[in-house]
Amino acid sequence: MKKVFLSLAALALVASVYSCRETKEENMEESAETMQTETEEAIDNAAEATEDAMEDAGDAVENAAQETEEAVEDATDGQ
Repeated sequence: MKKVFLSLAALALVASVYSCRETKEENMEESAETMQTETEEAIDNAAEATEDAMEDAGDAVENAAQETEEAVEDATDGQ
């Protein structure tokens, strides 16, 4: 009877360790998926910010060119 009881206790211990390992693996998979999603979102946000910055820089260059052209025209009209 003592051997049966110890065998059942050992079996319960093995089952609990195995269950913890499965839970850890699932948690690691979920963490990896979460990290991947967050990384993709961060990359998308960075790409959008870069695109906006490039558009702003292009607008600034166009405005500067137009102002330079107007300044040149004003300077040459008086002569």
